[in-house]
Amino acid sequence: MEGYSLIEVVSVKFKNRGKTYFFDPRGLEISPGDQIVVETSKGLELCDCVQGPHTVLDERIVPPLRPVVRIATDDDRRILELCKAREKEALVIAEKKIAEHGLEMKLVDVECAFDGSKLLFFFTADGRVDFRALVRDLAGVFRTRIELRQIGVRDEAKMLGGIGMCGRPYCCNLFLDDFAPVSTKMAKVQSLSLNPTKISGCCGRLMCCLRYEEEAYEELVRTVPRTGAFVETVAGYGNVTAVNLLRQTVKVRLDNDEDQRTYPVDEIAVIPGGRPREGTPPHILKLVPKPEPEPEPDTWTAPAMFAEDTAATVIPESTQPRRSGKTHARGKGGGGGKKPVHVEKAEAQQRSESKPVQPHRSRDKKPQIQKAVPRPEAAPAPAGEKKSGGRRRYYKPRGKQSGEG
Repeated sequence: MEGYSLIEVVSVKFKNRGKTYFFDPRGLEISPGDQIVVETSKGLELCDCVQGPHTVLDERIVPPLRPVVRIATDDDRRILELCKAREKEALVIAEKKIAEHGLEMKLVDVECAFDGSKLLFFFTADGRVDFRALVRDLAGVFRTRIELRQIGVRDEAKMLGGIGMCGRPYCCNLFLDDFAPVSTKMAKVQSLSLNPTKISGCCGRLMCCLRYEEEAYEELVRTVPRTGAFVETVAGYGNVTAVNLLRQTVKVRLDNDEDQRTYPVDEIAVIPGGRPREGTPPHILKLVPKPEPEPEPDTWTAPAMFAEDTAATVIPESTQPRRSGKTHARGKGGGGGKKPVHVEKAEAQQRSESKPVQPHRSRDKKPQIQKAVPRPEAAPAPAGEKKSGGRRRYYKPRGKQSGEG
């Protein structure tokens, strides 16, 4: 793809749950299922490889791309077993401390850092909890850094895992990376029961799998009539009582029959205008396609005024008279400007050819020819008189002014 580059990575999961992360293999031969030690923002962590070295687009990588340190050894696995044992011990002690302090919180899970530098406790609660005293007691018992993090009920189900009503492991624990919003509209489109106990998971929220087939059902809904729609069938008119989206069939109760009949969607027609007039014979409505507009010809046909027999000359654009910017026609749009010279000549010649020749009214009388009379020459203006703009102005000749010499 243009603008993107490919980067070699390996895909891993921590504790074999949830989201998949990318790391730089640095040329190591890693196979799916191998345990490897990687460098994270929390330090060194041991994880499971789910896909060996492969290439992905750089837009899928969240920088910085951290490297794989090594393939796990026997010592690394032994350290992992010690961390798991410490997590079980910390879980029991923390539950006792929570009961002693009387805090309204539920402890979910404990994670111990691979190097043993930190213990991370995950818990759920309805509101905010003041656990400062609890942290001091836990730090005094384990002699290490203690961190408490509040999570939601969906994150709790993701950490603990389990079997859903479909008989398979929870999607959030198996392969989902992030939690997407789910609404009851998705269940309504799929014609599912809106009973919260039937469309909710163990976390008490709507099941994540409601999103999987939403687009497919929305596409099917557009092709079938709604329940209660007035339709026309080969047996007569009726109303839709039930719709089966997957089979693309509908049940119709006819006006002249109390029993319901099942028809494929292709054999019925919805009447949007409602019930027709009485006496109208039943027939399947067929959609009449709209006539397609005729394609415009690629060649331009000259009007009659520009025919070959018309002595019209085309004046180059550079020599054509320019139109003024003002609009000569009344109203908006104009269009009343002066016509080009070649158009006026062509119209005049067309009018002269179409106009019949009429006899002269006065054939006996000879036409009188008026002789041109020359205009009298204007008298020369006297000295000192200047003619300008139709008005005469007098001025004194240059020279000596009065009173000089």
